Amino acid sequence: MTTEEARKQEAIVEAVLFTMGKSVESSELAAALQCSQEEAEEAVQRLRRRCEEEERGVQILKLEGSWQMATRREYYDALIRVAKAPKKQVLSQVVLETLSIIAYRQPVTKTEISKIRGVSSDHAVNRLVEYGLVYEAGRLDAPGRPALFATTEEFLRRFGVDSKTDLPEVTPDQEAEIAEEVQKELKFRFDAEEDAGSGATEDKD
Repeated sequence: MTTEEARKQEAIVEAVLFTMGKSVESSELAAALQCSQEEAEEAVQRLRRRCEEEERGVQILKLEGSWQMATRREYYDALIRVAKAPKKQVLSQVVLETLSIIAYRQPVTKTEISKIRGVSSDHAVNRLVEYGLVYEAGRLDAPGRPALFATTEEFLRRFGVDSKTDLPEVTPDQEAEIAEEVQKELKFRFDAEEDAGSGATEDKD
């Protein structure tokens, strides 16, 4: 393959990822490039390295088998400065704490989350499911078969990591600090699901 052909493949991959605005399977990239899946993955890896080497404002994330273009976390503050009255859902501390617990202990039941927090977490978990950040990952083999919850691909994308194993290691007493970090990373990312007309809305509990 010539350099020109390789660059053209990268350009096609970049166009697909930018236009789709969500994760794209390797098979879909192969269809766009009209090549094998292995060759498509090589093309996206080249583009990924180029973005890193040139310190571009975007990065290519590998999300457990698929690929997505996303803004680099270090540029979120710049985005916030130029955004004009963005509609966003500001997550309450309760919801953020619940999210951090699920992220580090998944799959986990609502009962386990509530034991850690000391209060009921039903509302917080339900809100996170609504936002697409967690999902019901199965059922615990125990009386009542309670639902198990885990983080979604959307969570990985918004937190800017490739997989759950890339999350920083923490001790239980550091989970509050992680919740604060999650809030910083996601503050610009949550669009309100309902048009409130002005400003942002906030969960109360």
